[in-house]
Amino acid sequence: MTLKFQLYWSFRSPYSYLVTPRLIAFERAFDVACEVRVVYPTAIRAPEFIESRHPHWVSYFIRDMVRSAEYLGMELAWPRPDPVASDPQTGHYLAEQPYIHRLTRLGQAAAEQGQGLAFLHEVSKVLWSPAIANWTEGAHLHDAAARAGLDLDALDAAIAANPAPYEDAIQDNQRQLDAAGHWGVPLMVFEGEPFFGQDRFDMLQWRMAQKGLRRREAIAK
Repeated sequence: MTLKFQLYWSFRSPYSYLVTPRLIAFERAFDVACEVRVVYPTAIRAPEFIESRHPHWVSYFIRDMVRSAEYLGMELAWPRPDPVASDPQTGHYLAEQPYIHRLTRLGQAAAEQGQGLAFLHEVSKVLWSPAIANWTEGAHLHDAAARAGLDLDALDAAIAANPAPYEDAIQDNQRQLDAAGHWGVPLMVFEGEPFFGQDRFDMLQWRMAQKGLRRREAIAK
């Protein structure tokens, strides 16, 4: 029996980006199905949490995301531009967000077409790449969507024609994230048990092994 788990994931989370290659490899090697549930970043869902953070939070966060990427052998630089736009003078997040709503709705649309994890993987590689100075320009997103087996123009058109269902689904994802017992991402949930953070992937796999996790090659024999 295929084991299923839910993935709550944000385009602005470096840890979401860092865990995604392992989830891709996991799904390829084992009889598992990752159910993608994209959510808005904490900066959008709960800006008061970000604004009230401890003074050491930023410095530790930067240090940890950089060393986590180094430990995993992955490249990482903060996306340019930031997916969540803010006032350059005050640092406060803007009411109008030109990037994160589009990205998250695209992620939802990709998930509904069964290509959610592939889309997150390809787009996050673009966003977090040190080699890409402006991910919003040129063909970066189009090419990423194509690598995931999707047509970006078609996704954008479908969302523009009727954005409400995509937004409703994202809001439902966020309610399910809360119901799962956590607020952050990446959050992986297996049989109701939450595993928060990219460093809990091994523990997720350990738990699934207790429940009959099988390699795909073994099933094919």
